[in-house]
Amino acid sequence: MSLSNVFSIAGSAMNAQSVRLNTTASNLANAESISSSSGETYRARKPVFEVRPLENAESFLTPGVEAGAGVQVAGVLESQASLRQEYSPSHPLADENGFIYYPNVNVVEEMADMISASRSFQINAEIMNTAKQMLQRTLSLGQ
Repeated sequence: MSLSNVFSIAGSAMNAQSVRLNTTASNLANAESISSSSGETYRARKPVFEVRPLENAESFLTPGVEAGAGVQVAGVLESQASLRQEYSPSHPLADENGFIYYPNVNVVEEMADMISASRSFQINAEIMNTAKQMLQRTLSLGQ
C-alpha cells in the first residue's frame, strides 16, 4: 500500500464521520420536537458504516483477512426504540387521549456520539497531515 492510498482511506473516514455528525446534529435539533401522533414523531437516526473493499488486495495479506480501502456509509437507519409519551391534555398538540409524543432521542448519547465523531474526524485529518509530511520528506531526499 502506498502513501497515496492513505489520503483516500483517511478521506473516506472523514466523509463518514461528517455524515455521523450531520445525523447527530439532526437528532439533537429534533430532540424536543412534539407531535400529536406516534407516526408523525421524529425518530433518532444512526448511520451504518461498512468497509469499502480494496479492488486488488495485495498478496502479503494474511489468508482470510479482507483488505479494506476505507469506509463508506451503507445507509442511515431510524431507531426502533419506543417514543416518549406524556399525558398533557391541555397541550394544543395533544391527541384525543390527551397524549403528546417526544422523539426517542437520548441527548446524552447523542453528545457522546458527537464528541466521538468529531475526534475521529480530527484524527483522520492528522493522519492525512502526517502522510503529507512523509511524502514531502521523501521528495526532499533527492536534493
